[in-house]
Amino acid sequence: MDKTHRLCLVLGDQLSFDLASLKALDAEHDTVLLVEVMEEASHVAHHPQKIALIFSAMRHFAQALQQRGIRVHYVTLDDPHNSGSVPGELQRWQLLLQPDSLHLTECGDWRLEQSLKTCGLAIQWHTDSRFLCTRSGFSSWAAGKKQLRMEFFYREMRRKSGLLVNGDGSPVGGAWNFDADNRKALPKQVRAPLPMRFTADAITQEVLALVAKNFTEHYGDLGSFDYPVTHADAQALWEYFLDWGLAAFGDYQDAMASDEPFLFHARISAALNIGLLDLRQVCQDVESAYWAQRIPLNAAEGFIRQLIGWREYVRGVYWLKMPDYASGNLFGNSRPLPEFYWTGETQMNCMRQAIGQSLKHAYAHHIQRLMVTGNFALLAGITPNQICDWYLAIYMDAFDWVELPNTLGMVMHADGGYLGSKPYCASGQYIKRMSDYCGNCAYKVSESTTDDACPFNALYWHFLMRHGDLLRSNPRMGMVYKNLDRMTEPKQQALWDRGQTLLARLDAGEWL
Repeated sequence: MDKTHRLCLVLGDQLSFDLASLKALDAEHDTVLLVEVMEEASHVAHHPQKIALIFSAMRHFAQALQQRGIRVHYVTLDDPHNSGSVPGELQRWQLLLQPDSLHLTECGDWRLEQSLKTCGLAIQWHTDSRFLCTRSGFSSWAAGKKQLRMEFFYREMRRKSGLLVNGDGSPVGGAWNFDADNRKALPKQVRAPLPMRFTADAITQEVLALVAKNFTEHYGDLGSFDYPVTHADAQALWEYFLDWGLAAFGDYQDAMASDEPFLFHARISAALNIGLLDLRQVCQDVESAYWAQRIPLNAAEGFIRQLIGWREYVRGVYWLKMPDYASGNLFGNSRPLPEFYWTGETQMNCMRQAIGQSLKHAYAHHIQRLMVTGNFALLAGITPNQICDWYLAIYMDAFDWVELPNTLGMVMHADGGYLGSKPYCASGQYIKRMSDYCGNCAYKVSESTTDDACPFNALYWHFLMRHGDLLRSNPRMGMVYKNLDRMTEPKQQALWDRGQTLLARLDAGEWL
């Protein structure tokens, strides 16, 4: 075997040909290492489709590198010599190959990066250039600020990228944010495009069999797997969305509908997060579609805001505040996650819809996560680390850097308002307004205290009552507490009693 000068470890969420650690790769003398390891696949009970996506995409990426003449060592999960961990494999191959240097791009998981930094090897680390904002860049932006706000960060990213910015530096359309135009419920006559699906090739079929054999205890359906696992297929999915979904995304990105898991959403977040798509190119494609008058401004701005606003912002917060951030628990929550989060077996139709599609497809869009499953966890006082682990496990696109701030900070407000300025809590009226879920539910969204009342209603007021000492001083919560104070004492007591009844039987997921 020829002498290896550089050994470049590529992780399962780094499958980009432009990865920083691969930029100076010498095909004649360097080696790329990819490893499937049990530790990463099982530190939470990842959805089987998520494991299959990553393993299959890794194998296809390794094949593509070899076709480019690059020397690749690939370790499968069932390799008898597999040590079971990323640091263990890097140590093993360092001994086998004796490379002059080890190279690795920044991880997306604080836990994994720390284990690699303390494994006793001299690693040359590379900045992850797939993001617009570096870790140090975000730290510099945040320096001296008592409280961060995504909106101001987003404007900086717009100026930096030049996306939807006029020559004089002003935002196209006269405003930076058209969020107020992104909140329409789905009219009955509007039909979403059929989702684009991908048939499993021989590599993916082999991976599906491997996952089915080794992860029988993990929740989630494996049989409906149809995600892109190559750069070409991810690009095809993206172009399909550009043609058929993006124009309506602006209006209906917050909408929810029964038995419609995807609506006008791109389903590219998993592909983007593992490196099959390029952030900058995706944003440029959206901007080009706007200038070509193929899509309205609220669709273009809304989509770009998700990518260079929230996505970059939560990553910045993650690396700025870890590891202490993960232990946040502002409200002192102690209730365990109800079992129905893993089964979908509940009489609440909105929860059954959101959880059911998550188990089937490893997917739910941001409002289903924030205002249905997340809202319920917030109102019910679920222990933050348990709901965080659930989101990390259940969703195809969930990696620690993006999942943890979104769940602990935005969903649970457990960071004390560092990520967002108010808790995203709501009664069943919000779900009724943004979906058709309530029409087929065992509970009545019009009721709050009766036995058949929507659980979200009483739990909403119960949450506000029990945490008034923390939330009354929040200027964005003032109107809500004025409404609470206007209620008669018997009404407040009835809401409290109904909330207590719901919380006492939380794990059942049914109260009729």
